[in-house]
Amino acid sequence: MAQSPGQPADDVTMTFGGNATMLLRIGDFTLLTDPNFLHRGQRAYLGYGLRSTRLTEPALQPTQLPELDGILLSHMHGDHWDRVATEQLAKETPVVTTPEAARCLSDRGFTATADLRAWQTHTFTRGGETLRITSVPGVHGPGPLARLLPQVMGSVLELVRDGEVSWRGYVSGDTLYRPFLGEVLQRCGPLDVVIPHLGGTKALGLTVTMDGRQGADLVELLKPPVTVPVHYDDYDRFTSPLGEFVAEVARRDLPGTVRPAYRGETISLRA
Repeated sequence: MAQSPGQPADDVTMTFGGNATMLLRIGDFTLLTDPNFLHRGQRAYLGYGLRSTRLTEPALQPTQLPELDGILLSHMHGDHWDRVATEQLAKETPVVTTPEAARCLSDRGFTATADLRAWQTHTFTRGGETLRITSVPGVHGPGPLARLLPQVMGSVLELVRDGEVSWRGYVSGDTLYRPFLGEVLQRCGPLDVVIPHLGGTKALGLTVTMDGRQGADLVELLKPPVTVPVHYDDYDRFTSPLGEFVAEVARRDLPGTVRPAYRGETISLRA
């Protein structure tokens, strides 16, 4: 998509498509995350007979996408990879995801999946730039429920120029808050931005994504200069609106800036 008037002239931007779908332009690279193109009123299948109804219209559709270097998929759920993605995204597009999701996509005809286990990396290189993706472990459900839900991963994205990291961001994926996420800083270094999946999603009566309090816990743990929350109001299983997260961050007087992105908006991911 051509840059429109008013969009930031920056080398690291995000266009928010809704839910966890983002078009990330990081240096010379273009990534799509968690492609979800269902329309308002359509239902996403979550497994075990569970479904969730979309409440909003997506801001991106496959026909609007530029040429992609790859797709980043946190896990295989119908609100993160839907039937439209399977039908309309090019089967040869590289997809960086979990081993479980990679097997599922291979069965659907996708031929360039990269299955990452915790802390493994995948790289894209063009000219003198490298985009490095490191898989971060996540927990999608408490206790025994974790074994019933799909494998989930977060991702640290690093833009490397001339051997130096010029930008580093963390996308949480559909994980609950856990103190071990502090390893992101220990293994990868300070972050320029954190993009948490919020919403306080409920499944079988239990919370399976971070709510406002847990999202604030993550900000307090990782101390990013910028936080861009996503995944908070698009489906009927979300129970924790964005305002709860913003209020909790303010109540704790946490450092950094919360920079919400609204569907269809392009924002900078630099401080």
